[in-house]
Amino acid sequence: MQINSFRDLIVYQKAYQASMQIFEVTQTFPKEEKYSLTDQIRRSSRSITSNIAESWAKRIYPKSFISKLSDSLGEEYETENWLDYARDCNYITIETHSKLMLSYDEIRKMLISMINKPEKFCKK
Repeated sequence: MQINSFRDLIVYQKAYQASMQIFEVTQTFPKEEKYSLTDQIRRSSRSITSNIAESWAKRIYPKSFISKLSDSLGEEYETENWLDYARDCNYITIETHSKLMLSYDEIRKMLISMINKPEKFCKK
């Protein structure tokens, strides 16, 4: 399959889908969390995809490509952190937490693979 856009990247598609799942589950969070946990977890989950998009634009410079993917990876870890808070505050079930963590585990592994092999994605 030819990759013409960041939207064609499987990691982008999976991260986008996971961020939409986060949006759905956070709609049930208490109103007092609106400007804290809800905003934080939505922002970090969306930043994963936006950093992937930015990395794609910078793929003619491998170091810049890796740097933006590293930012995306940092946002992925931050999202995991917020998911733990959501579980421990009983805003999401253990089952929902586990499903989301499985998704983010896969996303993390894909990002690490891209960081370790940028030549597969960078223009010559």
